[in-house]
Amino acid sequence: MRSRFLLKGVAALGVLVLLAAAVLFSQRQTIRDAAEGYVFGYPLVITELTRDGFNNSLAPLQHLVHVQKFPDAHFREIVRPNVDTLYSVAWLDLSEQALVFEMPATERYNVMQFLDAWTNVYASLGPRTTGKGAGTYLLVGPSWKGDTPAGMRVLRSPTTIAWLLGRLQTNGVADYDTVHGIQQHIRLTPLDDWQQGKRSESLVPPVNVKRGVPPLFQMRALDSRDFFQRLARLMASNPPTANVDQQALQGLARLGVQPGQDVRAWGWLQQRAVALGIWLAERKLQDAIAHPPALKAGWRVPPPQVGRYGSEYGLRAAVAMAGFGANLAEDAIYPNALQDADGKPLQGGQRYRLHFAAGQLPPVRAFWSVTVYDADGYLVDNPLNRYALGDRDALKRNADGSLDIYLQADAPASEWQANWLPIPRDGGFALTARLYWPEAVILSGQWNMPAIVRVP
Repeated sequence: MRSRFLLKGVAALGVLVLLAAAVLFSQRQTIRDAAEGYVFGYPLVITELTRDGFNNSLAPLQHLVHVQKFPDAHFREIVRPNVDTLYSVAWLDLSEQALVFEMPATERYNVMQFLDAWTNVYASLGPRTTGKGAGTYLLVGPSWKGDTPAGMRVLRSPTTIAWLLGRLQTNGVADYDTVHGIQQHIRLTPLDDWQQGKRSESLVPPVNVKRGVPPLFQMRALDSRDFFQRLARLMASNPPTANVDQQALQGLARLGVQPGQDVRAWGWLQQRAVALGIWLAERKLQDAIAHPPALKAGWRVPPPQVGRYGSEYGLRAAVAMAGFGANLAEDAIYPNALQDADGKPLQGGQRYRLHFAAGQLPPVRAFWSVTVYDADGYLVDNPLNRYALGDRDALKRNADGSLDIYLQADAPASEWQANWLPIPRDGGFALTARLYWPEAVILSGQWNMPAIVRVP
């Protein structure tokens, strides 16, 4: 008797599983549209969240903020902080107002990067593109009409939300005063004020910044309707690319998501299908970040499309999730390593060597560096407060002209301490190489970072 009931229970469970599978199958198009729509719209929504966080904690729109110092091992505001450059940052509203951006002449390497609301780089200023001389630029939105003052070059954003992310080469703490002097002459002023001879004052970020929930966690907390409602609202003034995004817009339209309109009401089953699609997309993006398709000697090298994505929506979303604000590959490439030459995870407490053969240092036109981060992506505390090494440091070469960087928790022999880059005493760690203004052999993949070798 008991076995008969068990058989009936198993049969009933089987029927329920089949019914659930049938229901999911009936919603397969909705699930797919939701997943693809989430990936497509992810950069636009996280851009707004990032902008709002910056405005609430650092500066209002249309104001330029100059970062004055490097982060240290106690810094926790963002992961993988940079100790090569000091930043100049502004979030822009180009729906109506035009702004004047002034860049002084300088021999110092810099990249003044302008991104649209979809995280595409629509302009990049600096020695690679505009030379070392001074320049004055008119920043306008997609619908701006007006007369351009003489001597200005127009930089037109395809979206009303735009972001200036400027990087200025900084050769250590002793170089701060020089860089601050250059920053003082980088200005952002409303056009009307500029024409009256006024110049806006730039801001210095407060010492103790009170930040809210990081944008990444805000994204994860959005329910499906809130996400797509935000996307629909934002697309009205930050339009997708007309000749590229039509298929993505058709999928969104099937969900009832259209620019500038309220999202169509979903039934109970469709709501569940949309939520499932978003969940699947989120997991897929996280997996793509954690398990890149191919490593080169243990290094993950960003693809050349970064910064100008076209229809590579998965790449665009993954970069927005893991490295928001990425620059063009021609300006800088950031390979990341989490494995040694044998494919094993980099582990604190071990000893490693990064060996550059003679004549095989990174072929760059600006400079290069290697930075150590702990398992959470933060700088590693050490007695030297040394977080990175590169070509601006007094590194000691081997007799044959090659170069070794020693990756270990304890100092090497005294004669090699200049080449010591401290790592954690335990736990995993990672390296990020920053290759500024890379030569063509890096961009083509003919030159790659050497493998990290574990030594006894």
